Amino acid sequence: MLATVNLGVSFGKKKLFENVCVEFSPGNCYGLIGANGAGKSTLLKILYGEMASTEGHVAKDKQTTLSMLNQNQFQFDDHTVLDTIIMGDKPLYACYAERNRIYALPEMSEADGMAVAQYEADYNDMDGYEKEAQAASLLDELGIPNDYHMQKMNQLDASQKVRVLLGQALFGNPDVLLLDEPTNQLDYHTALWLEEKIIQYEKTVIVVSHDRHFLNKVCTHIADVDFGNVKIYPGNYDFWKQSSELFRHQQEEKNKKSEQKIKELEDFVRRFSANASKSKQATSRKKLIEQLRPDELPESKRRSPFIQFTPNRKCGTKIVSIRNVSHAVDGVTVLKNVSFSIERGQKVALTGMQSLSKTTLLGILAGDIIPDSGTVEWGETTTHTYFPKDNSAYFSTNDTLLEWLQAVDVSVDLQTIRGYLGRMLFSGDDALKSVSVLSGGEKARAMFARMMVQQGNVLLFDEPTDHLDLEAISALNDGFNQFSEVMIFATHDVELLSTVATRIIEVSPKGYVDYMGGFEDFVHNKTYQEKVLAIR
Repeated sequence: MLATVNLGVSFGKKKLFENVCVEFSPGNCYGLIGANGAGKSTLLKILYGEMASTEGHVAKDKQTTLSMLNQNQFQFDDHTVLDTIIMGDKPLYACYAERNRIYALPEMSEADGMAVAQYEADYNDMDGYEKEAQAASLLDELGIPNDYHMQKMNQLDASQKVRVLLGQALFGNPDVLLLDEPTNQLDYHTALWLEEKIIQYEKTVIVVSHDRHFLNKVCTHIADVDFGNVKIYPGNYDFWKQSSELFRHQQEEKNKKSEQKIKELEDFVRRFSANASKSKQATSRKKLIEQLRPDELPESKRRSPFIQFTPNRKCGTKIVSIRNVSHAVDGVTVLKNVSFSIERGQKVALTGMQSLSKTTLLGILAGDIIPDSGTVEWGETTTHTYFPKDNSAYFSTNDTLLEWLQAVDVSVDLQTIRGYLGRMLFSGDDALKSVSVLSGGEKARAMFARMMVQQGNVLLFDEPTDHLDLEAISALNDGFNQFSEVMIFATHDVELLSTVATRIIEVSPKGYVDYMGGFEDFVHNKTYQEKVLAIR
């Protein structure tokens, strides 16, 4: 059992939440949701014991074990991949590491021999050797083959490290599993694997995620961080969204009716308060007015941008053709003989386990990278705009947001520029912020505004949902679906893949697979999945 008792968190004068009393029960998966900055990650750290609350406390049984997904990809660089996984079971790893340390000594004393014998006995009692095999099996499931198990973590790329850290969190089979954005940087193979793992997990899971498909699949409850509190609702994300919107709509309608009734009563009071024969009725209506005063609805931190990409003109018949494109990064091949042509109206999702392959291909399409070999030919009617994974180069200036966006197209008047910024939630003085101080989510919204101003008819996106909250991701999903021309995008968001893509191109250092159809069909097409396995 894990619960919070009158929990409160403040940073200076700013209160994240207060008097939080919630309980997390075994067998349930809780999706922790809320706007950026609402305190989701802070709450996870407090539950784990990594951070202290300002007031109240966390209640749990002494025997309850907790594990939390580590966010620091570099923390274990000097350890082997297998050792990093085993660290997920702290008592086992302590025995394992000390036993291995003694075995590695150039000479072993009699005391060392006695100590290592005891460690061996303890290791056997903990089923250590069986758990080592389980750790290796877990790595295989995560797409980390046996050849990598004894390599140092610093030899892995970012996406592989994320998978190892995910395995570390799962390995100890904790009573409470805390996951902060576990699907970030995960390819869809691993994300779908993780969904099944959590669905089958018999203990408590608390997860922060902006992946709506993931939340809908795994969550039995939603823990909503909003209005300075945390409330738990039964059901998955879609059920929470529908029911909360319905409840707020009902409250607003109730308040409207109350306000209309109050207006009628106030009119009566004004007309007859001075009338002796009607004075009693006027007095009773005054009392009724006070009873009918509508409850003030609390203000949510959630805000949704309005994302709409409008092309300057329709695409012609030729969009873009790639022929035999190969490329290496730091001497390591990331793309090999990639060839395809995009047709009018297609929305193409780039997938694959190697994020660098997808990022490189999008960079080549955008013209930012010249391929080692092969050609890229764009149609004459196309104008492509690009959302890169790393957008820092766009914000290395002290310009205000207004100045920054107006520089994209000086022919666009100031009022229109302010309109674009307002849609992206930069209203009033927010438009005068220096772009150099924007948060990750603000930079993403600024880039969307930039692409709207550019009005391209071919949109290129590399992981656009990074740093966005659920409301912004939903708005982006709507913008993708409404766009009438061509898109080529890479994302870890399964909902975006499922609802937008009309064609899937899986790329890897070994080659590519091209599927004409939607994402769900692609995932369940055995023939194409065999082709995917061949290039992994």
